[in-house]
Parts: sequence; structure tokens; C-alpha cells
Amino acid sequence: MSQHILEERRRGLEEAFFAKHNRELLQRLREKAASETAIEDLKAASGVDDEALLGELVELGISAETLAALGLVPLVQVAWADGRIDPGESEAILEGAVAVGAEPGSPSYALLEGWLAEKPGSEMLGAWSDYVGGLGAVCSKGSMEALKAVTLKRAEKVAEAAGGVLGVHRISASERKVLSQIAEAFATPTGA
Repeated sequence: MSQHILEERRRGLEEAFFAKHNRELLQRLREKAASETAIEDLKAASGVDDEALLGELVELGISAETLAALGLVPLVQVAWADGRIDPGESEAILEGAVAVGAEPGSPSYALLEGWLAEKPGSEMLGAWSDYVGGLGAVCSKGSMEALKAVTLKRAEKVAEAAGGVLGVHRISASERKVLSQIAEAFATPTGA
């Protein structure tokens, strides 16, 4: 075999190897870019800044819409805890919705307005609790704690928006009960 033929085969082998290697690198770059975009979408939809939590949610296939619902359902439940929506509660919820990307006129915003006009059934909180429990079974404890903290902070803000009398009893007993149910959902992972 001549030196020339051997050299051509060596170049062919190297080109094939590097072509495969480059395709794999390109695929990894695309996956990384898609993951970063998904994290940014989740960040925009939730207002959550915890990169580890967002990365874990992306790996689990959680969409921005799911995360937005995950954050909004507790707010609606707290607002309806006493059987009516206070104007301050409604305003706090709608501001929170805009903060997580539900713009006025969007389907998400319209759904939320409907929930504020008419109390959703108890099955909504049950479905939310079931989902959070399932999420707790597959997410790290740290991620669930971070999600719990963000969710409870927002729900408490809605509860406080109703006011109380002269700053006393800013959160009613019925609102505290719903806040407790929300916290309990994060503490009870269920099988996926």
C-alpha cells in the first residue's frame, strides 16, 4: 500500500471522527441553549430567580404555563379563604399575574379574572396539592423548599392585602388555614 493511499485513509478516518465529534458538540450546544431558554421562560413565568430550582424544573419538563399556574392557584385560594375577594386581594393577585408574564388580555389573565369573579371549586386546590406532592417526589428537597418559600411569600402578601383592622389580624384565621394547607402540600410528597 502506498504512502499516499495510507495518508488519504488517515485523513478520512480523522474527518469522520471529528465530524461525529462536531455533531455531538453541536447537539450539546443546542441542548444547552434550549435549556437556557427554558430556564429564562420559567424565570419570566414565575418570578423565581433560583437557577438550581429552575434547572431542575426544566429537566422535569415543567413548562412556563404549568409553573405560572403552580404559583397563581395558591393566591386565588388565599383570596377566597373568607368567601369573598377584597379589592386589595384582587389587585395583589393581578399584579402578581403580570409579574409572572400573564398580560392583560391573555388567556391566563382572563382565566385568573374569572377565578376572581367566581370562586373556583375546592377540587382546584386538591389538584394543585396533588401536583405539588408529585413534584416533591421527584424534585430535590432544596428545590421544593425554595418553591415553597416563594409560593408562601406571595400567598401571604395576598392575605395581608385584605388589611385587618389598624394593622391587627392582617391575616384572618381562614386565610391562615389555607396558607397551612399550601405549606402542607409541600411537606407531603406523593408517588409520581
